[in-house]
Amino acid sequence: MNNLNIDFEKVNGLVPAIIQDVNSREVLMLGYMNQQALEESIATGKVTFFSRTRQKLWTKGETSGNFLMIHQIEQDCDADTLLIQAKPVGPVCHKGDDTCFAHENKSRTFFIDQLRKVIKDRRKNPAEKSYTASLFAAGINKVAQKVGEEAVEIVIEAKDNDKQLFMGEAADLLFHYLVLLEAKGYELDEVMDVLIDRHQK
Repeated sequence: MNNLNIDFEKVNGLVPAIIQDVNSREVLMLGYMNQQALEESIATGKVTFFSRTRQKLWTKGETSGNFLMIHQIEQDCDADTLLIQAKPVGPVCHKGDDTCFAHENKSRTFFIDQLRKVIKDRRKNPAEKSYTASLFAAGINKVAQKVGEEAVEIVIEAKDNDKQLFMGEAADLLFHYLVLLEAKGYELDEVMDVLIDRHQK
């Protein structure tokens, strides 16, 4: 991001910004940025556009909570177009679609991000009949214990050939692992960073 050198004067102060899902590579939407919008996007890590109709900055998701979390920003060869790879937090289109082009975003991590959002909400706003909220209420030891139990159960199922049971235990383990990360105050992205770093070495 530090190597950006957009020529805003050449394009009357506004450049198109193509937003792409960092995982699925699906094009999510197109917006426009002036220099202030670009600076705000870099500073906050959330995609911020300049609204041509309202003549003001607006951060995608500021009312819906469906932010676009920036992973990488690139410029094209003419320095007058931006390509922003981002992680969507929920549907991108105001109509509720995954993208503004009514395409399905096939990234499986899209659902994982939605699930993480629900888990985070259960911790901050516990509901009386929520299983997830009850785990948080029981404390870190209980959450860690559940991960251990699910890990043992998937090992047991791995020795048999019942795919349905194995997948059920795999889903249970993944869910409780995400709850444990939230209970510890860690993000799945941080785990991914460790894996990426190891792979690059």
